[in-house]
Amino acid sequence: MADLPFGFSAGDSGDDPDPDKRKKDPESGSGADPFGFGGGQFDMGDLGQIFSKLGEMFSGAGNVMGGQHSGPVNYDLARQLASSSIGFVNPVPEKTSGAVADAVRLAETWLDGVTPLPAGTTRTVAWTPGEWVDNTLNTWKRLCDPVAEQISNVWVSALPEEAKGMAGPLLAMMSQMGGMAFGSQLGQALGKLSKEVLTSTDIGLPLGPKGTAALMPDAIEALGEGLEHPRSELLTFLAAREAAHHRLFSGVPWLSSQLLSAIEAFAKGMKIDMSGIEELAAGFNPAALADPSQMEQMLSQGMFEPKATPEQEAALERLETLLALIDGWVQTVVNDALGDRIPGAAALSEMLRRRRATGGPAEQTFATLVGLELRPRKLREAADLWVRLTEAVGSDARDAVWQHPDLLPSAADLDEPAGFIDRIVGGDTSGIDEALAEMENDLRTKDDGADDTDRGTPGPVDN
Repeated sequence: MADLPFGFSAGDSGDDPDPDKRKKDPESGSGADPFGFGGGQFDMGDLGQIFSKLGEMFSGAGNVMGGQHSGPVNYDLARQLASSSIGFVNPVPEKTSGAVADAVRLAETWLDGVTPLPAGTTRTVAWTPGEWVDNTLNTWKRLCDPVAEQISNVWVSALPEEAKGMAGPLLAMMSQMGGMAFGSQLGQALGKLSKEVLTSTDIGLPLGPKGTAALMPDAIEALGEGLEHPRSELLTFLAAREAAHHRLFSGVPWLSSQLLSAIEAFAKGMKIDMSGIEELAAGFNPAALADPSQMEQMLSQGMFEPKATPEQEAALERLETLLALIDGWVQTVVNDALGDRIPGAAALSEMLRRRRATGGPAEQTFATLVGLELRPRKLREAADLWVRLTEAVGSDARDAVWQHPDLLPSAADLDEPAGFIDRIVGGDTSGIDEALAEMENDLRTKDDGADDTDRGTPGPVDN
């Protein structure tokens, strides 16, 4: 069973010397009672006492392990662990920051000639690993909260109603411990990731503040040690990719929300395997709750095995396709912008493509935390589609495809790009009219609802 951020193990606690005998012995509970209360012989009053004692035992855990927090993830603990993992790092020298700013400024000038999307950077910075953590943590909250909340809600909803009524201390404790467990994993992952990412958009998501082009000099220097390309070429190439990402995210306002929506849809599609809970309850020994080492073991393992649902698969396909289209577009415009200016641009693009396709640190982070991979599996196909579309209709018509999500190529279009290109060449915008009509209808419905509210009791007024 795969490890999950928090929850009980689906196996026995290990205290039962003869689990087979227990399963066969009707006096010790049977499979007819899926939650292991011995066919009604277990005193629910005793269960309430267990919950109360357990709550008291962990009442001070939050102060010891990361302080007070609200929500499904303890981000204070995540920040502390990430900082501890990074250790002391010298500030970025002013000369290096100047070189980064010059590289982004030069890249913006070259990009102006290959895309109608305006520059999206308003500020250029060179970050240390610690600064990367501080400046991206707010976005990580938006990415991790939906999954952590769903994990927490899913196992609580599976408790028997009678147990829910008495499990207040236990549920509060589990929520706190779950937030610390998830925060611990997030902090360790971010600490590692902060030393390996090259830019703020290195994983295809806009992690940093809007309009802030950020490069990571230490990671870029480490990457350059294994390459034959001059450091100046590598810096300018990565600056161009960062600037291109910001043009796309700034010029296509719906793009960031679509990425986050796909991650949220993945989380909402998560289903619980009830057999794991039933196995746990059938072999549950209340005495184990008094042993902190056994509690730690139970909390460090996944309580259930998530099942791949159609909703999750659909959300994952949308996310992978969108990431591939973003990376493919960036690769296309950067190659066009750099052209002969940087002889090694094509080789550097291929190096980064392989780095993403084989599963870099970002994919490992998400796979560890939420079971979600950020691998753009069809990056090569997406880049090929954008190149062919540029040759067929030019950069203006190519980038007009980003006006609405319904105009973008689908996963099937990446496999068969000729049909998509023919539709664009022929001026076919099928789907956009319906999408706009649906949007107008939604707005009209909201306006009607607002009018009804105005005619009723006045609502609160924002100050």
